[in-house]
Amino acid sequence: QVQLQESGGGLVQAGGSLRLSCAASGRSSRGYVMGWFRQAPGKERELVTRISWNGDSATYADSVKGRFTVSRDNDRNMVFLQMSRLESGDTAVYYCAASPTFGVTASEYDYWGQGTLVTVSS
Repeated sequence: QVQLQESGGGLVQAGGSLRLSCAASGRSSRGYVMGWFRQAPGKERELVTRISWNGDSATYADSVKGRFTVSRDNDRNMVFLQMSRLESGDTAVYYCAASPTFGVTASEYDYWGQGTLVTVSS
């Protein structure tokens, strides 16, 4: 079993920045694609970004391209999401997840963190 723990969420003013962290414990997450999902109030959980096991490839949702950056440090079993120029539409619970494939849907991810709330104020 792999346990994932997000941290770094909080309240931030629009235009500001925030960095989320995801720490893995138990079995190493090195062999997994790591994704960040978010779920805003009343909306479906959506894939924000995903990064390959070696960090060579990453994709982003159109809504966050140019503003968010995903990275991973396999030696530390950590994944990061740097969020910049935050907008009110970014308000959501953010989840770290691990997939054995380059998954694009939540069902393709086997392990999930508990989520961390990001609230962007106007």
